[in-house]
Amino acid sequence: MIEGVGLADGDGFSDAELAELRAIGRTRTYARNARVFHEGERSDFVVLIVDGRLKILTATADGTEAVLGIRGPGSLVGELAAFDGGPRTATAVALDPLTVRVLPAAQFREFVASRPGAALELIRVLMSRLREGDRRRLEFGAYDATARVARLLCDLANERAITDGHGVDVRLAQHEVAGLVGASRASVARALASLRTLDIVATGRGTITVLDLDALRRIVA
Repeated sequence: MIEGVGLADGDGFSDAELAELRAIGRTRTYARNARVFHEGERSDFVVLIVDGRLKILTATADGTEAVLGIRGPGSLVGELAAFDGGPRTATAVALDPLTVRVLPAAQFREFVASRPGAALELIRVLMSRLREGDRRRLEFGAYDATARVARLLCDLANERAITDGHGVDVRLAQHEVAGLVGASRASVARALASLRTLDIVATGRGTITVLDLDALRRIVA
């Protein structure tokens, strides 16, 4: 299992639990594109995202990096290393200007051990990430690039849906989308062109704006 993989903002902990987690950590900030930790290194901390987003990367056999997931405010990243003491299974990079609380692994383990509700929630989160990974692997073989891009944008836009008619901005570059859906950049470019033709999305530098979320949902239904 890869640590931190997923798309949703927040991991379901209660406000009180999140407040306790923040209290045992220290605040750190990162500029966009800064690396928070590296695949293969050993470290003794867990990251709780306060503001901004992280992207989770892993090295591929051809020497490139694949984007495995996006994590947002309230999410834990790097929790596996806190329990097994093994090397990081992925690299975490700030997708936006990022504020996190860095939680020492020993204190994080004590927090989970002393709060059965939080422990159950952590298990639920890990199982949800496993299911999400399984779903995406099935999609890679069952759907074309346009359908996979539509599914990804739908998942991300659902977290930020607004009703004022201005659309939902998803701040991802095309190569990041390609990594998340398991397609080439050329295939993603063609998929986005198709969605633009249908007036479902608009694209800009590093941003995709979902103009018609209902239409996007119909594509992936």
